[in-house]
Amino acid sequence: MAVKDENGEKALELFLKIGLDERTAKNTIANNKVTTNLIAVIHEAAVTDGCDRAIGNLIYTVATKYPANALMHRPTLLKYVVSSKIKIPAQLEAAFSFLADTGSDDFKVIEFEEACGVGVEVSEEDIEKTVSEIFDEYKNVILEQRYRINVGELFGHVRKRQPWADPKIVKQLIDAKLYALLGERTAADNEKPIKKKKEKPVKVEDKSTADDVPPPNPSEEELNPFLIFPSPEENFKVHTEVFFSDGSVLRACNSKETLEKHLKATQGKVLTRFPPEPNGYLHIGHAKAMFVDFGLARERGGGCYLRWDYFV
Repeated sequence: MAVKDENGEKALELFLKIGLDERTAKNTIANNKVTTNLIAVIHEAAVTDGCDRAIGNLIYTVATKYPANALMHRPTLLKYVVSSKIKIPAQLEAAFSFLADTGSDDFKVIEFEEACGVGVEVSEEDIEKTVSEIFDEYKNVILEQRYRINVGELFGHVRKRQPWADPKIVKQLIDAKLYALLGERTAADNEKPIKKKKEKPVKVEDKSTADDVPPPNPSEEELNPFLIFPSPEENFKVHTEVFFSDGSVLRACNSKETLEKHLKATQGKVLTRFPPEPNGYLHIGHAKAMFVDFGLARERGGGCYLRWDYFV
C-alpha cells in the first residue's frame, strides 16, 4: 500500500510540474490507464522537469486522445508540441486526424505541417476582422437574444474561417464585441428563458390496419451485421492493450510487414476458424460463434475451418 501511495505522490508531482491544476492531476491519478499513458507521454516529450502550462495541457490531450493506430509517430508529434510549432487545440486535433489516417505508414513532413497549420500565424487584426464580419452577419440574432446568445456558435463561425487563430484572443474579442453592442447585462439577460409547452397534437383516429403501414427501412447494420469487422487490409489497428506494473504498455497490433505477409499467404481472403470444445451439448454460445465465423467468411468470400470430430 505504501508503494502504491508513493507512486501516486510521484505521479501527482510530475503532473503538477507540467502545469495541470491540482484537481485535474488528482482525477488523473484515479484512472490507472490515463496515468500510465500520461507518464509515458511526459517522458517521451522529455519534460519531466516541467514545462509551460499551455504545453502541459496539450501533452495531457496527447495522452488521452492520441490515435492508437499511429503510436510510432507520437514522439514526432510531441516534438512539435514542446517546440510550440503546434500550440493550439485545433492544430492538435488536425494532427490526430492526419496521423489516424496515416497509421503506421511514413508520411511527408510538408503534408503533415500543412494539415496542422504549422508556421501559420494569424494576427490579432485578422481575428478582429473575422469577428466583426461574423457580428455583422448575425447582428439581428444577437440583438434579439442578447447575452443568451450561444457564444460557442459564434466561436465556431470564427474558427471555420480562421482555424489556426488563438482561441483565447477569439474569446476576448467576442466578449468585447458583445459588450460594445449590448452594453451592461440587465436582469432580464440573467433570467432563464421560459420554455414554451409543446401543444399536443389532436389525435386523429387511424383507421388503417397494420398491413397498410409500410415497414421502416432497415439500417445498414441490420442489412449486413458484418460491417463492424475490418477488411483484411485494414487489420493493422491496436486491438489489445496490456498495462504492466513497471509503467510500460504492450499494444498488440499487426505491423505493416506482418500484415503484408499474412495477406500474401491468404491472398487477401478472410479465413476464420470455428473452435468447438468437447464440453457437451451445443448451446447458444456455439450458435453465436457459428454465425460470426461462417457468416463473416461467406460474406467476404473467404472460408471457415471446422473440426467436426469433436462433436462425434
